[in-house]
Amino acid sequence: MKLYSTNNPSAAVSFKDAVFNSMPQDKGLYMPVDISRLPNSFFEQLPRYTLPQMAFEVARHMLNGAIPDDDLKALIEDAVNFDAPVVQLEENVYVLELFHGPSLAFKDFGARFMSRVMSYFLQQGEKQLDVLVATSGDTGGAVALGFLGVPNTRVTILYPKGKVSDIQELQLTTNGQNIRALQIDGTFDDCQALVKQAFVDDELNSAYRLTSANSINIARLIPQTFYYFNAYAQLLRAGKTEVAFCVPSGNFGNIGAGLLAWKMGLPVKQFIAATNANDTVPAFFKTGVYAPKPSVATISNAMDVGNPSNWARIADLFKEDAEALKTLMTGYSYTDEQTRESMQQVFDKYEYVVCPHTAIAWRALTEWQQEHKNVPGVFLSTAHPCKFPDVFPQEIAARVEVPAQVKELESKLKQAVSLDNSFESFKSYLLSNK
Repeated sequence: MKLYSTNNPSAAVSFKDAVFNSMPQDKGLYMPVDISRLPNSFFEQLPRYTLPQMAFEVARHMLNGAIPDDDLKALIEDAVNFDAPVVQLEENVYVLELFHGPSLAFKDFGARFMSRVMSYFLQQGEKQLDVLVATSGDTGGAVALGFLGVPNTRVTILYPKGKVSDIQELQLTTNGQNIRALQIDGTFDDCQALVKQAFVDDELNSAYRLTSANSINIARLIPQTFYYFNAYAQLLRAGKTEVAFCVPSGNFGNIGAGLLAWKMGLPVKQFIAATNANDTVPAFFKTGVYAPKPSVATISNAMDVGNPSNWARIADLFKEDAEALKTLMTGYSYTDEQTRESMQQVFDKYEYVVCPHTAIAWRALTEWQQEHKNVPGVFLSTAHPCKFPDVFPQEIAARVEVPAQVKELESKLKQAVSLDNSFESFKSYLLSNK
C-alpha cells in the first residue's frame, strides 16, 4: 500500500511510514494512491460474513500486502471483538449502534485497530513512540483504552477545559500507566492546532518520535469503513438493497471513512452530514464556499469543530469532479434546542434513548427522507447515551442503563495537567516531561 499527501500527490510513502508519521511535513493528509473496487465475490458473500471476516477482507484489500494476511487476521480479531448491530425503529429507518466497544463510542474501531497496527510495526529497541491526540470528547477515551499498557508507547491527550462531559473526562484522566492528560484552556480546534504544530516542530521531532491518534492518521479511517459494509450486509439480510447513511459529523473522519467504503464499491445512494451549530460543511453545500470558522460549544460536544481536518481528504477524493460530491453528499445543521427536541421525539416515538449527536443524525435523516420516502436510511449512533447524563430530562435519564465500566470510573482519581492554549506552553510541557 502506498499513500500520498493531499498537498503533494507525487510523493508516496508506505503504510507503516504513514501510520508513524501521521501527518506529512507539508501539512497535508495521507491518502491511498489506489482505492480500487472490491471484487464481485466480496459483495456476493457480504450477507454471510461476520463482522471480523468482513473487516479482514476490506483491510486486506486496502493494505495490499502491508501486513501479511495471517498477522492482519489476528490483529483484526483482537481489535474488532464487539458488535455493531443495526436496529430497525420503523419502516426504512434504522440506527447503527456503534457504542458497544470498551469506551462506548464509535472511535473504538479506529483506536483499537490503530494501536495494534502500531504495536505490530514497532521493533524491539526502537525509540519510544509518543502518540499525541486532541479530543472533543470521545476520541481520547477510545485512544486511552486502545493504547493502555501497550509497550514502548506513551499517549498524551489534549482536551478542552469544561467542554467534555464528566464521564468523558473520567475516561481521559483516570488511566495512569502510559496515558497522560492535558486540560487546555480553549476549544477543540485549539487542541487540534497544538497537535498539528507539534508535528512540524523540528525541536520536538528531534526529541520525540511523534505520531497522532486523531483521524488525521489514516490508520483511524481504514477500520471505520468496516461498519459501513457491515451495516449494509445487515440491510441485505433484511431484504433491503438501497441505503442512505446519515452521519453525525465533527472532524469529518467518520463520514470520510464512509466515502472510502463507497469508493471501494459500497452502493450508497446518499451520505448525509449532520452537524450542530458548527455548520462549516452544511454551509458549503448551500453556498459553494468553504469557510472554516471558530468552533462554538454545544451539547453535542464531540462535534464542536469549526475547521474539520478530514475535509481535505474528502475534497481530494472528489478533486476531479466536485459536482459529484454535491450529488452524493448533503448536509444539515441544528441548534441545541432542536437537538433536545429530537432526543425527546425519538424517545416518545420509539421508546429509544439517543445521545445528542445521534439525535442530530436521526433528525437529518428523517428530514431528508421527507423527499426520499422509499430509501432505507441508517443513522449512526456514535456514543452511548450514559456519557451525557446532564442533557436528558428526568424521564429519559431514568431509562439510561449505565454500563459497569462507567460505574467503576467514578471511584478513580482524576489526573490532568492544566495548560493555556499557546504552543509555547505545550512545547515547554513536552520538553520538560520526557
